[in-house]
Amino acid sequence: MKVLMINGSPRPNGNTAVTLREMETVFKAEGIETEIIQVGNKAIRGCIACGKCAEKGKCVFDDAVNEIAPKFEACDGLVVGSPVYFASANATLVAFLTRLFFSTPFDKTMKVGAAVAVARRGGLSAAFDELNKFFTISGMPVASSQYWNSVHGREPGQAAQDAEGLQTMRTLARNMTFLMRSIQLGKEKYGLPEREPPQRTNFIR
Repeated sequence: MKVLMINGSPRPNGNTAVTLREMETVFKAEGIETEIIQVGNKAIRGCIACGKCAEKGKCVFDDAVNEIAPKFEACDGLVVGSPVYFASANATLVAFLTRLFFSTPFDKTMKVGAAVAVARRGGLSAAFDELNKFFTISGMPVASSQYWNSVHGREPGQAAQDAEGLQTMRTLARNMTFLMRSIQLGKEKYGLPEREPPQRTNFIR
């Protein structure tokens, strides 16, 4: 099984990296293949709603989004970690996720998603909610932990001092592993849930 981990921080060795590596340790101990990719320091523009991805099968802007899309398709679980800016996830990460989820035509149903927010003090739950919306609109079960998936720290490395936050990350990784394995067994026995043709209701006619 594979887990793709996205680091939305511009700092390669900042507190978001500490947080994701704590999860990675558990995944590796459980025999889960992992890959951490940093996108927070890349030049990634936002979606312009051109609709070309519906024709091309990929985003019209050929950058990290198209590069990482095949890894997203191949994974069983996706972890998205972000520092918190003004009670929101890193704007570069949000631009990346918006285009990644919108432009990829493959079915994301039953891939497991987990969001992680890192901050000095506040705004964690708002950023956590923001990131989870990418999963819940895509038919992706959301992994939970013993607390909301958050870690505290401001200066690089301070997250390592948040004992409860790191325990939350380890618990999250174990729960996510169990959920992915359970879904795999369920797909083998029952298949994926039936999908109805989409009903699009417009409020302005």
